[in-house]
Amino acid sequence: MSGRIARRLIELGLTLPKAQPPVATYVPFTHAGNLVVLSGQLPMENGKLAVAGKLGDTVTIEDGQFAARLCLLNLLAHLQTACDGDLDRVRRILRLGGFIACTPGFADHPKVMNGASDLAVDIFGDAGRHARSTVGVPSLPLDAAVEVEALVELN
Repeated sequence: MSGRIARRLIELGLTLPKAQPPVATYVPFTHAGNLVVLSGQLPMENGKLAVAGKLGDTVTIEDGQFAARLCLLNLLAHLQTACDGDLDRVRRILRLGGFIACTPGFADHPKVMNGASDLAVDIFGDAGRHARSTVGVPSLPLDAAVEVEALVELN
């Protein structure tokens, strides 16, 4: 991987993980013209779930933000494949969708999801600014604390 985004990842001290295979009957991404729809990714690190549990209970906001960052990095690993290895083809991250496993009274979903959103902007600059939805849910696959999905436009 070479190019502007590869250099930016190095500057930020980030390495994209190995793209994780789906855990059920779906594909990691689909193309529709110049759009890529990326399936939700969990906070996996070195092939293992890094942040489990619920926000508002055993998971802190900071841990949730870390989980959201990991989700974004896992999304980018699949996006790199969708771009034939060239993340410079990303014209814009159009949307991120965040799912936060939390207790019923937890209300800081946006703070958690900022972990992914801020990283998208750090990596892609203005092309990383996106629309977003963030919702609290009672549970996620593998007891993950966070899951993030994306819609991306390519050049």
